[in-house]
Amino acid sequence: MKKFWRTLLILIILIVLPAMTYVVMESSGASITTSQEKVVYDLPYPGILPDHPLYFVKIIRDRVTEFMTRELIGKAQIYLLYSDKRVAMAMTLSKKGKSQLAISTFSKGEKYFAKIPELLIAAKSQGSPAPSSFNETLRLANAKHAELIGELFKNTPEGQQDSLNQLLKLNLSIKKALETLP
Repeated sequence: MKKFWRTLLILIILIVLPAMTYVVMESSGASITTSQEKVVYDLPYPGILPDHPLYFVKIIRDRVTEFMTRELIGKAQIYLLYSDKRVAMAMTLSKKGKSQLAISTFSKGEKYFAKIPELLIAAKSQGSPAPSSFNETLRLANAKHAELIGELFKNTPEGQQDSLNQLLKLNLSIKKALETLP
């Protein structure tokens, strides 16, 4: 009986509590000066990578957190965090020489990012627009992602360039969607 309660407590600590934490994204004071300079935007620590055997636990935690977050702006902040983490994972995987997994992971991150403009439009229509600092953070993150796609082009074998071109098109469509935001 004690083993059951101990297991239940561990599950609550590993899955439910992280899902209940509130993600606060602070605006970074970074800015873009020219297209030739690097974008000043720090990506979060990626944590466990997709090639790790326990990665599925991280995915379950992320999905529970996503499900538990009902506020639209909060969900947008979570999607930005998930997107940035996957981009950081992709860059780490690329350095390890796992270019196909890196591209796949980067693509998943951009798909999270693509959900954000819809959420912000819905939030504005409900009377709770996103702060302008969050919109600026989104623009910086998008520019950083585009910069890192360029780095992947340099480090990826030629057979996978088509996947990167699709990834770049997705990034550009997100940029256009962000430009329509106030």
